[in-house]
Amino acid sequence: MNIIDAIILGIIQGLTEFLPVSSSGHLELGKAILGDNSVPEESLLFTVVLHFATALSTIVIFRKDILSLIKGALQFKWNEDLQFIFKIGISMIPAVVVGLFFEEQLEALFSGNILLVGCMLIVTAVLLYFADKAKDTNKKVSFANAFVIGVSQAIAMLPGISRSGATISTSVLLGNDKTKAARFSFLMVVPLIFGKIAKDVLSGDISMESQNFTALSIGFVAAFVAGLFACTWMIALVKKSKLSYFAMYCAIVGIIAIAVALMN
Repeated sequence: MNIIDAIILGIIQGLTEFLPVSSSGHLELGKAILGDNSVPEESLLFTVVLHFATALSTIVIFRKDILSLIKGALQFKWNEDLQFIFKIGISMIPAVVVGLFFEEQLEALFSGNILLVGCMLIVTAVLLYFADKAKDTNKKVSFANAFVIGVSQAIAMLPGISRSGATISTSVLLGNDKTKAARFSFLMVVPLIFGKIAKDVLSGDISMESQNFTALSIGFVAAFVAGLFACTWMIALVKKSKLSYFAMYCAIVGIIAIAVALMN
């Protein structure tokens, strides 16, 4: 993989991890457009590096929230911070189950299946459209809500379903405050990302031989910087109920992807 491709894919990952347009779907489309012929080990390592970059950008943006949660948890009381941590734990259950028991079936879908990506982008567009029409509330995410949002996160493991779009939309449609929904959506994925990174590293499937570490480093920086921008922007957009723009974007890209897949 050359440096230009690394920058492009890094920016795509950084932007689409937070913006509700599906990072996995866009990476599949990006690889198809760029003609990515990386061997599996190289592609896996690059994906791990990009996900680490976006997880790190989330930690930077929400550093005050994370420190507050840690301090609250260390009080060993059933306070709001500890309850929030438990809700995140509950939300992780569906994705962990899917990742552990259906990993091979899931990975089989990440093989340039542009038709699937296009169809799932349409689904994302529908979710965003209805979420954008939801009324504003002050409701916090409940324990039951956390599990339902977790189911959405597990479904969003399909290429083309936006994780942030699915989880934020589900939370908002359940009647939760939009800002709280975005905060929960971004924080709930951090443990999963680090867990997946640890699993990939310990699996032994990643080869460090013949790697272009310059491209990896540049891709990391591109994803990190783009992630900082996208995360901050997305929080502001959710507050202002601007998700309909992304619904239109996902619908257009989805239709184009479907058309290209059918023509080929």
